[in-house]
This record gives sequence, structure tokens and C-alpha cells, in this order.
Amino acid sequence: MARQLLVLRHAKSAWDTDALSDFERPLAKRGKNDAPRVGAWMRAQGLIPDQVLSSPARRARQTVERVCAELGLDANRIIWDSSIYAAGTGALLGALATCPGSARVVLLAGHNPGLEELLRFLTGGANLPFEERLLPTGTLAELAMPDDWAALPEGCATLRRIVRPKDLPAAP
Repeated sequence: MARQLLVLRHAKSAWDTDALSDFERPLAKRGKNDAPRVGAWMRAQGLIPDQVLSSPARRARQTVERVCAELGLDANRIIWDSSIYAAGTGALLGALATCPGSARVVLLAGHNPGLEELLRFLTGGANLPFEERLLPTGTLAELAMPDDWAALPEGCATLRRIVRPKDLPAAP
């Protein structure tokens, strides 16, 4: 298990906006505050991705840009993959299969329920917390992964930890 997958659900989005579609919904104030806190925590833990894949939906984009800013990663390195928006396990596995063999740490950012389904598939359900919502908004799951991004059978990963914004220290 030489690779790591960081699965990030977008931060809290706003519902009371004039967004014309679900795709265009922006982050809420809480989401704008949580995303950089998650990025700062990742930096402190040494979780710096070699590859960043994200849904291009506005709330996911805003989340990932804030996280990457805290990590010191140039936003031009983010791959905006439309297949991640409203994706199920198959599409998410397909997105991961595009990662180069040199990528040791991959950050995958997107939406529920697809991300939770992916997490259950990759871990085979082992060691997952028994909670209604596995990945609330802004939550990051860290998984130990096998060596080939294109060969990810069910149960191939080990959950290392799940970190929710509410568990992180408040921003100074």
C-alpha cells in the first residue's frame, strides 16, 4: 500500500442563492471558512497531493481552490473532470484510472452519494464509522491504496482516518 487517496467532499454549500442550477450552487459562509481549515490540516499532516482531480461544479471548485491555496499548490494543477459531477463508483474509478503511475498521493474532490459509495467499495466496508452520513460536507477521508490506480477492485484500500471540519481547530 504505497499510495494514498484523499477523498474530499465539497464544503458546505449555500441553498438560498440565485444559482440557476445545482451545478452553479456556491459555498456558504461556513464552507468558505471550512475549506482552508481542511487545507491547513492537510499541510500540517504532510498530505500534499501529486494529483488533484475535482468536479467542476462551483461548490467543489471553490472548495478545492481554497484547499490547494493552503497547500501551496497552483490552481492550474487541478484537473477539472466533469465525469466526477453526479458520479457513481464506476465513473469515479474511471477518473482515478487516469492518474499517472508517478502519482503517490491523489486528492479526489466531489459529491455525495458517489464519494460515500466509492469509499464503501474501496474499503469493502471495513473499519468505516457507523454514522448516517459518512462524508458530511467538507470531510476528508484518507485511504492507503494499492500500486495501480487503474486496478482498484472492491476492498483493495484501507481507511486510515476520516476528518470532519468540526473536528479541526477553529481558524485564528
